[in-house]
Amino acid sequence: MTIEALSAITLFVRDMSRSVPFYQTCGFDLIYGGPDAEFTSFRAGTGYLNLIDNDSSQHRDWGRAIFYVDDVDAQYQRLIDAGIQPDAPPKDAAWGERYFHLRDPDGHELSFARPLK
Repeated sequence: MTIEALSAITLFVRDMSRSVPFYQTCGFDLIYGGPDAEFTSFRAGTGYLNLIDNDSSQHRDWGRAIFYVDDVDAQYQRLIDAGIQPDAPPKDAAWGERYFHLRDPDGHELSFARPLK
C-alpha cells in the first residue's frame, strides 16, 4: 500500500469569519460553508482543507500541513502583497524542496513547497 495524496485535513479555528478570508487569500477555493458557517471546506488540489469552528481557548499547536504549489516564490510574493507575513522568505532545503512557512490566524503552521528539480 502506498499513500498517494493528502485527502483532507481538518483544523479547529476560533473565528471562522477571520479564517475563511485568510485561506481564500492563500489561494484555496471555497466549496462549502463560509465566514458564518460552523464547518467550511476548501479545495486543496485533489484534496480538501476543512475548518471547524471551535472557540475554545485550549487550542494547542499540532504540527504542520504541507501544500505543494506550482511556484513557491510567486505564492510567497502573493501573500506578502496581501499583507500576510510568512516566517521567512522561501529557501531551498537539503531534503530537496523549496519552501516557506507561515501561521494562520489560529497559529496552525502551514508550509508551501515544491520539489527541487
